[in-house]
Amino acid sequence: MVDRIRVTDAAALLGVSDDTLRRWGDSGRIEVDRSAGPATVGGAELAALATQIANESPLARLLPAEGTSSARNRVTGIVTRVLRDGVMAQVELQAGPFRFVSLMSREAADELRLEPGAVATASVKATTVVIEHADPRREVR
Repeated sequence: MVDRIRVTDAAALLGVSDDTLRRWGDSGRIEVDRSAGPATVGGAELAALATQIANESPLARLLPAEGTSSARNRVTGIVTRVLRDGVMAQVELQAGPFRFVSLMSREAADELRLEPGAVATASVKATTVVIEHADPRREVR
């Protein structure tokens, strides 16, 4: 079963307004089903559009060049806070609505010149990444 996602929620997932998503539906960029109840879009089609938007984003050019790291999960954002002590540093990065926190050596933070306001990329490489699916018995809102 393919998820149907309300336009309001789909717009939030893409970081655009409801009106923008409806206009994209009117122009044919994405199919919006208005046949019954609240307008919805297909989950697979939304995923394809999300990938397209990410590739077109001006932030995409700020990512490190491909092949410079084995990590494939990268998110570019702005450093919002850096706490340093004698040995360690805690660096916080805000990427849209997502907050990443990294603990690293103070030396690394200093060498990377990480300060609030710096544009940086969080690279996530882990053996365990947990992804949760919404309960398929309830409608995603």
